[in-house]
Amino acid sequence: MEARQRSSVSFEDIYKQRLQRSQVKDVEKPFHIKTAKCKFPPLKLVLVIITFATFVILLYSSTVCNQDHIAHPLSRPHFVNKWIWGASDPRYISDLDIDWDEITKATEKMNSNGSEGIGLLNFNKSETNQWKQILPNAKHIDLHLDYIEKNVTWDSLYPEWIDEEQEEEVPVCPSLPKLDVPAKRIDLIAVKLPCRDEWNWSRDVARLHLQLAAARLAASAKGSYPVHLLFVTNCFPIPNMFTCKELLVREGNTWLYKPDLNMLREKLQLPVGSCELALPLRAKERVYSGNVHREAYATILHSAHVYVCGAIAAAQSIRMAGSTRDLVILVDETISDYHRSGLAAAGWKIRTIQ
Repeated sequence: MEARQRSSVSFEDIYKQRLQRSQVKDVEKPFHIKTAKCKFPPLKLVLVIITFATFVILLYSSTVCNQDHIAHPLSRPHFVNKWIWGASDPRYISDLDIDWDEITKATEKMNSNGSEGIGLLNFNKSETNQWKQILPNAKHIDLHLDYIEKNVTWDSLYPEWIDEEQEEEVPVCPSLPKLDVPAKRIDLIAVKLPCRDEWNWSRDVARLHLQLAAARLAASAKGSYPVHLLFVTNCFPIPNMFTCKELLVREGNTWLYKPDLNMLREKLQLPVGSCELALPLRAKERVYSGNVHREAYATILHSAHVYVCGAIAAAQSIRMAGSTRDLVILVDETISDYHRSGLAAAGWKIRTIQ
């Protein structure tokens, strides 16, 4: 009897244990199903949000590409910035309304049988189309110029002080992007320049960059044919780059120049600003290689002796700054022996000229 009771008890215990396990599994199973069901909708929602955001970005970028903006050839970082933000560099934008009658009158003064090629820089699409209507027989070339870096400022181009003695390092100007020279001939380079209403509009880095790029393109012309430069701006172009005697005509905000290309090439050999020493072209490789070199401060004094005191003060200032370079002054016969003795006492080495 005891064995039978033990066996019955054991069977009952086993049955109860199995029943409890099956109930536990039944309880856990719905829990997992519910958990899975709870996880699935958020994942699906995230995928829907990502898809919608991608569609909005693509739609916005296509709208930006169709907008009337300035055509610039952009490097990869600039292209990414423009694709994301949908705007050109504000430093290069000009809000000037173009008077096309002024441009028509100016181009008629070119005294040529017609322009074979016209390079257009910093004009938007509608303005480019207007150019094609004014000069329909010419080939219009959109010139692409990369923007300068944000950290390039007027102070970095024209610093107050550089290491002229080159004791620590050789001062070098920041690099400015250049235009790619087209394979086709260009007779006219037209540029729309920004001109802010601020008092220091002449110290606009973007404005300087556009003019230098146009000048370099003009100087790269090969052959004897003339190249004209036309600027659309309500502020006058760089006077020491484009002189008054080279100005053919000015019609309101339109300035048409016929530069001396040989003279322009010589000007472009100089540094962009005071950020770099203006050294002889053949001496640059020698100087930058670290070889010993000899340099001097030189000036000229002629026709009057009223600047003798200024030359003496300049010599003393150079010596007080610690420079050991030679001081050479060129004088003519109008400078008396009395004034020459004062210059020599200040440290100038006097050379007589005719």
